[in-house]
Amino acid sequence: MPYHRLSTSKIAKIIGCHPNTVRMYEQWGLLPPIPRSGNRYRLYTQNHLDQMRLAWLALHTAFPGKIIRRSLTHLVKVAASGDLGEALQLAYKNLVLVRSELAQAEAAANLVANWANGQPIEDTHQTYNIGETARKLNVTCDMLRNWENNNLLTVPRDPHSRYRRYGQAEIARLRIIRMLRSSGYSIMSILRMLLQLDSGIHGDIRHTLNTPTDDEDIGYAADRWLTTLTEQENNALQIIDLIQQRLR
Repeated sequence: MPYHRLSTSKIAKIIGCHPNTVRMYEQWGLLPPIPRSGNRYRLYTQNHLDQMRLAWLALHTAFPGKIIRRSLTHLVKVAASGDLGEALQLAYKNLVLVRSELAQAEAAANLVANWANGQPIEDTHQTYNIGETARKLNVTCDMLRNWENNNLLTVPRDPHSRYRRYGQAEIARLRIIRMLRSSGYSIMSILRMLLQLDSGIHGDIRHTLNTPTDDEDIGYAADRWLTTLTEQENNALQIIDLIQQRLR
């Protein structure tokens, strides 16, 4: 049933957010233009409430990564402009994007599981310095130093020059780190998994990557990336349903 005499506080109460969030969404262009009364009060309609529901569902989630976030923001702004047909197409594209990210994250976890079980992923039999290793893996030297500084690996040094020398084991480990990072996993989740493997525990890799320990200071959605993407997939389906309801 449509609501009547909607105010900012009423919209906020129905959605379950703070009134300032409603005003902020208006400023960001996530809601249709809101007419004002003679005394400058906002005059919301059912359309504004429906759009606020869509915006809240799309954007009030754990940060899903820049690509998905941009997709959702664009979708909501198109819906706010009144073009619900285009918004529905964008909603389906967003679902494809989320499922692609989830498939990539799953594939990375499979690679790690195979590596942890002894499957070779590197066949080099020589050692490389940091520059050669960066070129071989198509990463930067700063990335290699950063991963080492975050305790993701220990690189042996030449006993005479003290320069880093990367061998088969280090490069294989770096391939794993690079794959997981490019698939959206956080440094913390990768470190959690590597520490478990280094201690000789070969449990469920997906569970380890996706489940923070009690003593971790969790600040990123990527610390539990598989769960985040699964939640995003569910949100994407709900977004499609909301837009289809508005089109009826």
